Amino acid sequence: MKLDFSRLFRPKSVAVIGGGAWCRSVIEQLQKSNFDGDNWPIHPSREEICGLKAYQTVLDLPTPPDAVFIGINRDATIGAVERLSRLGAGGAVCFASGFGETDDGQDANARLLKAAGDMPILGPNCYGMINALDGVSLWPDQHGCRPVERGVAILTQSSNIAINLTMQRRGLPIAYVITCGNQAQLSEAQIADALLDDPRVTAIGLHIEGFSDLPAWQALARKAHAKGIPLVALKVGKSIEAQNATISHTASLAGSDTGAKALLDHLGIARVDSLPTLLETLKILHISGRLSSGRIASISCSGGEASLIADMAHDTALSFPPLTNKQTKGLSTALGPKVALANPLDYHTYIWRDTEAMTRAFSAMIESHLAITFLIVDFPRADICDPSDWECVIQAALSTRRATGGTIAMVASLPELMPEDAAQRLMAGGVIPLNGLAEALAATEAALLRTPHEQDLTVPTDTKAAETMPEADAKQALAGVGVTIPSLRTGNINHLASFADENPGTYVLKSVGIAHKSETGGVALSLTDGNAVRSAGAKMTSETFILEEMITGAVAEILIGVVKDPAHGFIITLGAGGIFTELLQDSVSVMLPTSRSHLKQSLTHLKIAKILDGYRNQPAGNIDALLDACEAIQAYVLANLDTIEEVEVNPLIVTPTRAVAVDALIRKHHD
Repeated sequence: MKLDFSRLFRPKSVAVIGGGAWCRSVIEQLQKSNFDGDNWPIHPSREEICGLKAYQTVLDLPTPPDAVFIGINRDATIGAVERLSRLGAGGAVCFASGFGETDDGQDANARLLKAAGDMPILGPNCYGMINALDGVSLWPDQHGCRPVERGVAILTQSSNIAINLTMQRRGLPIAYVITCGNQAQLSEAQIADALLDDPRVTAIGLHIEGFSDLPAWQALARKAHAKGIPLVALKVGKSIEAQNATISHTASLAGSDTGAKALLDHLGIARVDSLPTLLETLKILHISGRLSSGRIASISCSGGEASLIADMAHDTALSFPPLTNKQTKGLSTALGPKVALANPLDYHTYIWRDTEAMTRAFSAMIESHLAITFLIVDFPRADICDPSDWECVIQAALSTRRATGGTIAMVASLPELMPEDAAQRLMAGGVIPLNGLAEALAATEAALLRTPHEQDLTVPTDTKAAETMPEADAKQALAGVGVTIPSLRTGNINHLASFADENPGTYVLKSVGIAHKSETGGVALSLTDGNAVRSAGAKMTSETFILEEMITGAVAEILIGVVKDPAHGFIITLGAGGIFTELLQDSVSVMLPTSRSHLKQSLTHLKIAKILDGYRNQPAGNIDALLDACEAIQAYVLANLDTIEEVEVNPLIVTPTRAVAVDALIRKHHD
């Protein structure tokens, strides 16, 4: 549903339905912000509220309101929404709870949607919205937003988290705060999509409890990328394993949080894991947009801080490139012979208080190959100390920004050692104030350039009871789309033993109908004749067996699995296979469909990738054959989307010449 949010988010007239404390607070917030539009309280028996004339019904208003806060009970809310929709109001915030979040609320939810028609509504069960650009809000509580000319938008499903974020003292200019509540009418993605149309919005932060309407998320990501407005998400709800355990390894590797990560990666949306990092990332995105690389520089007047940031950046996507000749020459001129030059740089305190010399030194570090340069500065607490001696570094940072145009961040090693007034001054001058070294590094990683994938997401059907194919049938099904499998035959033990007597070779015997055969004695290797086959079969509790050629020359064993995640779509997982699946927990997951190049890139993130590449002069695995298998399994899933619940090959034995699926599982249901 495509709705027009312009009147709701940027209203010229606001009506407030209800006379309780929450509604009074909405009116008071409008008065506090000096809202220059119409502010109309509505109450059936009061003549005035907060010093304003009160109207008995919405029908008594001079014109249909652009935005309405509805602060009455659930059933009365539905009637009010219906009247507003017929009247032609621009939109409404539904404050009441008791809709989709309760067992008896589904019918109320349906009635609310019918009443709204094509009038946009936020909620129900939400606080509403703050627009600090135009000085207007539909917000039943205090908030910490200040007037801004441009800034970031923050969306959250939690009203309490939204309040807390508005109270930040970090210098972040917040343009919009939107609470989405139950999302009865529209998803968080669709609401964020509407904010992309305001050119004053520089970036969008998303606090996400769960995804719905996957096509809307994909549309949001693509539109944001086209407009150059970065998105960053704090996704909550991690779990160790999938909600519905299955008999495969893939389900435990591709749990619901793995699905969320794969989805966000597919959309090109950065993910952070804390509210402070969300705010710090939004600062970087507000000033500089996406960072082109992870190459950074650091300047501080302490060797301890230089070492600390170098250690903290270890094992991240960030790096400190060595100084160029130009940097070395400029820094040497500015700092003199007593300073050892390096990146990270300890510039000592010889030039402290000399703003011009500090500007020359900082400017000498700025180079086009760097994505961002950190100036590590901790300010003294102003209540018992004198911070005036730090004015020189603020001026030097601002002067460096003006002189070079480089992306510069002033970073406090402890979050509380960045004063709010300093942060605001720096932000206004184009220098990014970052609160905390850990947060600064995490935010810088999150701000790295990301691009949505071109492939459209697959939208999963509801999970249904599925049947597990016999292994031989699963292998034949995959062979039909191009997966290489061993030559095999099924039958009773005498039949298979006779075959082995007549056809010399090296075989594997497997019992039929047992999961995780290697763990339960259901597989025997290196059988070379009928007697060995009979002996192995006698030790297994099965009447039917599979006899197949034994694949030799393995470089590595790989798991390739696809599961249907109802919340996120179909996920393909690549990882160390065979007995190493649980031992190494070495896997990576991406959304389907995906490209061959993305699969190849994903393989490089595995620890086992070094073995595939030929570790310590050992033979390398056939990567093209491995990718062929991945693409074939993807093709099988895409051709059976309506019935597939799960597909797994484990292991796929990768040799120098081929990649062979020696075990396969397919779970499907029949419509």
